Amino acid sequence: MCQSEVAEPGMGLKSRDPLVREAHLMAYDYLEYVTTGGAEGIMGSAPSACTAALRHAGDELLTRFPIFFKRWPRVFQNVTATTACPMLISILDDHFFPVTSRGRRRDLAWSAVLSVYVLAGQMALHCQEKGMEEVLPELKACVGEYVERVVCPDIRDKGGWSGFVSRFGAKLDWEVQVKKVCSWTLMALTVCILTHFIWRRT
Repeated sequence: MCQSEVAEPGMGLKSRDPLVREAHLMAYDYLEYVTTGGAEGIMGSAPSACTAALRHAGDELLTRFPIFFKRWPRVFQNVTATTACPMLISILDDHFFPVTSRGRRRDLAWSAVLSVYVLAGQMALHCQEKGMEEVLPELKACVGEYVERVVCPDIRDKGGWSGFVSRFGAKLDWEVQVKKVCSWTLMALTVCILTHFIWRRT
């Protein structure tokens, strides 16, 4: 995906930077997708290749690693409408993009980017189930802003979102299947880290 020379922080879906706009679109689309029933819900076709890849990868994660989804209610049990976004950002900072002793975040992994959206989807589902639907628009916005601020600079250096689509989009040939095995191995390691984090919090 192409990208502009100058990003426009805070513009979200209206940004003239395609890379930033896609980050927000993925947040809005995926949270809407999971809170309206996922693959069995009422959402139509994904609006872009990135959102399609995100939906596909999130659904595969549910199938391959159901523990990822079953444990989060314990962590989210005390969440309120005012603490949902701060708690989500805190978890993301601590476990996916921690700042090193030199003040820099570790290198970006596409599995970590996927986890940002999937975890946000779980927070959105929890809030919906607890009758806090009013927080969903705020969650969509804060996830998009987080990805814009923390993730997009690295994605820009990697040449855009095409790597995410290549890694997680639906594919058929054997060569890509081998790549997917490697990708999901990394995702499994991420799930292990999250599981350890959950048990520490409960």
